[in-house]
Amino acid sequence: MSERTVHLDADPRDWRCRKIRVRPHRWYVTVELDRDGYVDAASSRGHAAELPDLYTDAVEKVQAVAVDRLWYDGYPGSFTWGSGSRWVTLPVPYTEVEAAVEALRAAEIDQDYDGLAKLAGRLALPVDGWLAPGERELVRGVDFHSPPAVFLRFLRGKARRSGLRLNGRATAGSVWVRPMLPSAQKWLREMFPEQYPGWVDRWSGQVEPDDVPYRPWVGGRDQDLSYRAMPVRFKTVKPSVGSDCRCGMGLKADVNGGDHAGHHAQWAFGVRVPKNLDWLGDLVVVTTQSAIVWRRLVYKVAKMPQRENHYDFRSWSHLGEPEETEDNVRAYLLQANGYVIGYLAAHDTDHHRPWDLGDASEFGKADDTLRPRIDLVWVADAYRRQGVGATLVQALADDFGSPISEVSWSTPISRSGRQLARRLSPDGIWVS
Repeated sequence: MSERTVHLDADPRDWRCRKIRVRPHRWYVTVELDRDGYVDAASSRGHAAELPDLYTDAVEKVQAVAVDRLWYDGYPGSFTWGSGSRWVTLPVPYTEVEAAVEALRAAEIDQDYDGLAKLAGRLALPVDGWLAPGERELVRGVDFHSPPAVFLRFLRGKARRSGLRLNGRATAGSVWVRPMLPSAQKWLREMFPEQYPGWVDRWSGQVEPDDVPYRPWVGGRDQDLSYRAMPVRFKTVKPSVGSDCRCGMGLKADVNGGDHAGHHAQWAFGVRVPKNLDWLGDLVVVTTQSAIVWRRLVYKVAKMPQRENHYDFRSWSHLGEPEETEDNVRAYLLQANGYVIGYLAAHDTDHHRPWDLGDASEFGKADDTLRPRIDLVWVADAYRRQGVGATLVQALADDFGSPISEVSWSTPISRSGRQLARRLSPDGIWVS
């Protein structure tokens, strides 16, 4: 099948002409009604060109059942289409192309939506029957027609969206199913009926008849370990636990499936060194004039303390073209075992005051000597209290050519930062 266009108005060369485009794909055909020029022309005359509610409802019903039908047939991908009155898109099987074209033509020109309703009826699947309670065998060619493994995957998805546990198994020519309603899902639907309109519990208290077919054992795990088991009981308690992890992420269920786990691993063990970097030593000094791959690595590492301490901005933002900074902005990265485990951001400044690190002590008189200033120090959790922070501060002092007592610290200083400063410079430090 090749692409083609069906014009619905008298003059196909008119830019306002409505047209139906048929585009074949590997698994299905897209039948799309193009009303773009028609809507613009109607709007310019002050007329409304929105689709009637009956039209929209009929189209959405066809879209829903067509998507299910294509997934049932084995299509592994997803679908996208726009909303509004300018385009109407129907993904349909090859066998329903002509019916879809005629249904859209009748709906658009004659305001006759019977064609769309009939098309939805032919594409609809007996999902409610497949997910009915009870143990049974669905036979290929009788109850369904797609390959058993494909059908079972589709049915699992429909059961999951309905809050059911399928307990299914595919064989060579059939699929065994036993849909069950978990206690948690039953509780949700009973507690929040407004979120599940029309829901009826057909599964709780299901009693298998004596002549129920026996599901044959085909090896692997025993399938009857939970058969006729008693449901677990749920209780409401208020445990005194926090909702935030020490890495800076929340402890609630990860909706995106791995964001917290990935960030926590980097926070705990460090950020993996990219394979395209030749790291020839233990510590590297990255400036605002370094190659972009190094500056991007600093930016990635800077996300760790930002999340952990809930800062508004990262301590490194130099991702544009290489540029020279007046205050010599730079970052020190320490690596071990293939990971960046330590990070220090610094620049040079001549505004300092002495401080003896006492809780009630005030800062001393201003001093305008040029010194390196620590903006931030971060160490991966697994390497803390092992001298990594001290190594970074000593590298900063050596790089500047000054004793470690001449290094300046940005304020405010965190509790762990104050402990590090007191250990390195017990007589006091410079702050700025």
